[in-house]
Amino acid sequence: MSRASGGVGVPPTGRTRSAAAEEAPVRLALSPPGSGPRLIDGVWWPRSHDLGTSLPGLLAALEERWPGVTRVTVDRSAWGPWPDSLLMPDGRTVRVTRSPAARDRGTIRLLSYGVGRCDLRVVPPEADPADARRPMAANRAGSRPPAAPSRRRTEE
Repeated sequence: MSRASGGVGVPPTGRTRSAAAEEAPVRLALSPPGSGPRLIDGVWWPRSHDLGTSLPGLLAALEERWPGVTRVTVDRSAWGPWPDSLLMPDGRTVRVTRSPAARDRGTIRLLSYGVGRCDLRVVPPEADPADARRPMAANRAGSRPPAAPSRRRTEE
């Protein structure tokens, strides 16, 4: 797993994050470097459906391979309310857009100018740990990750 380091971002106005949330490691499995072009670059298992608290840690964890992310597109059905943008500690603004498209279900797309696009499969926060670890382990090993558990399946 990757761990976010340094500042993780500024929470949206009127919101605070707990110290435990800031200290928790980011549950992220990226494809091995040099593994070539892929449809999915990694698997992310956020700790909540709140992008305002989850996204800054993810961006910090991705900074080495995808520095300077400025735009994020998310599946609108998978997340609770979120800000339209986040101000990062380095002063850049990250725009957050919502996608209703079926092709974006269960994914998050991050754009970094000059570096490219990073597409991550998102495991729902409430997923059973055993179900969540399978796609993460497969991705770390360089194989195509199996589908992440769906919200519907984990809520039954």
